[in-house]
Amino acid sequence: MSELLPQAGFTALTALLSIAVMFLLTKLMGTKQVSQMTMFDYITGITVGSIAAELATELEEPVKPLTAMVVYGLVAVLISIVTCKSLKLRSWITGKPLVLLEDGVICRRNLKKAKLDLNEFLTYCRIGGWFDLSQLQTAVLEHNGTVSFLPKEKDRPATPTDLNLSPKQSRLQTPFVMDGRLLRDNIRQAGKEEAWVRQSLLRQGYRDEGEVFLALWDGDQKLTVFPMEPTAP
Repeated sequence: MSELLPQAGFTALTALLSIAVMFLLTKLMGTKQVSQMTMFDYITGITVGSIAAELATELEEPVKPLTAMVVYGLVAVLISIVTCKSLKLRSWITGKPLVLLEDGVICRRNLKKAKLDLNEFLTYCRIGGWFDLSQLQTAVLEHNGTVSFLPKEKDRPATPTDLNLSPKQSRLQTPFVMDGRLLRDNIRQAGKEEAWVRQSLLRQGYRDEGEVFLALWDGDQKLTVFPMEPTAP
């Protein structure tokens, strides 16, 4: 039992080391690695993850998997730099978009290139909100695996410009209160004062920010408030 304790402690340290290195490599490779992955990003991600798991349990020679992780991370960064500078290498490494549907015609050849069958293509269409393919002008498989859709002009949603309207530009909502606490930095950066926030809460029936779960400022004079506890019906 006494021999297992040092071994368990060393395993815990190597696990923490693998987590730290994975975090640093992910920051180095950029947010693309955790959002819109290319095929190379996917391969690199699962490989580095496997090496990190090995590092967490490698007690005799942890330097080997650690070195491999660093090498994979640096190669991923190098590939990103190269693809930014060379269009040919970018298209070869990250791939090119494939047109899956054009002018009402499904491109069978490109479906085969993308290794997609009709059921998978129809699933992508439904996920995109298109249940009637006759409403689509173009469907494109992007290099990161998502499908983009261009509807026919008569089937696209109407815009204010179509209706000769000029609505006021909406702004990103800013949280002023979260979990019953004022976000003073957000309030200050927005050019508001804490007194204004408390007065706005009071007008909506909240005595203080402690009764508020979330409050969002719309960029003008509106404060949308969500209570900490829902009111009884």
